[in-house]
Amino acid sequence: MSWISDTKSGASGFVRSVCCKILQSGPIPRHVAFIMDGNRRFAMKRQVERAQGHLMGFDKLSETLEWCLDLGVQEVTVYAFSIENFKRSKDEVDGLMELARKKFERLMKETELIEKHGVCVRVLGDLSLLPRDVQVAVAKAVSSTKKNSRVFLNVCFAYTSRHEITRAMRLVAEGVANGQLHASDVSQELFEKCLYTCHSPDPDLLIRTSGEVRLSDFLLWQSSFSCFHFTDVLWPEFTLWDLFTAVLHYQREYSQITSARDKCGRMRLSSEAYKQLLSPCMEQSETNTSDAGQRGRVDAFLSGLAALDEAFLDNLCS
Repeated sequence: MSWISDTKSGASGFVRSVCCKILQSGPIPRHVAFIMDGNRRFAMKRQVERAQGHLMGFDKLSETLEWCLDLGVQEVTVYAFSIENFKRSKDEVDGLMELARKKFERLMKETELIEKHGVCVRVLGDLSLLPRDVQVAVAKAVSSTKKNSRVFLNVCFAYTSRHEITRAMRLVAEGVANGQLHASDVSQELFEKCLYTCHSPDPDLLIRTSGEVRLSDFLLWQSSFSCFHFTDVLWPEFTLWDLFTAVLHYQREYSQITSARDKCGRMRLSSEAYKQLLSPCMEQSETNTSDAGQRGRVDAFLSGLAALDEAFLDNLCS
């Protein structure tokens, strides 16, 4: 199946369209994250090979992306492969790597559909842990869609949140150690720009299937003010109505979530203002010069990181 299904037709398409319009009368999450759990249990339930369960899980992702597009969701992040999954049997890991390679190569053949929807595909994780052929397929898919900006699909592959946070801490520490940054430049905002998700807003709604009520090391930093929705359905059995139920849950919790998020934002601003009051008195010109120097160092540091990531992908594509 294609990365994005495009099969709206008949009565079911009409009913879906009507339901989407009803939901769109309320707040729609801009960014939805999925922990796509239950492929292996689905395979056991259906008495098929695990590889078939994973394949059907990908087909469900394709359907779900179409539903999200219909609703007006602008960004989707999926937990496709955890670093912890490398501990599974060699046959299963090899099968997942082969499936990933084929699907990313398939994406390269679907440029017309991808362009039609304006989908930018990003892969978040430690690509160096992947086999070389998978790295190349990923790099080509990412590079070919990077100019699209209507909707974004983030595929977390060879990812855990602890690994992501540790990497960001190491990058910042190295920046200070080699003189690119001053210790006073380090801030929450800088740290967030060193995460894999630096180009994305935090998820508004996080959905986990299969009945598990935990995050499994997924987007721990980014989900502080997300609405969590846990459902018992296995991922390959996830339906449009399950998605609608999750969005309704988000709409019920919307006012509380936005209130908590706004309160946190105000506290952060108050904290920054308090720091300024405690700082030694300086002439305005000195303060402006200091601020400009800090912005220059931070911008140069982040530009350097972006250039390294770009060079890594370009090298794989060449």
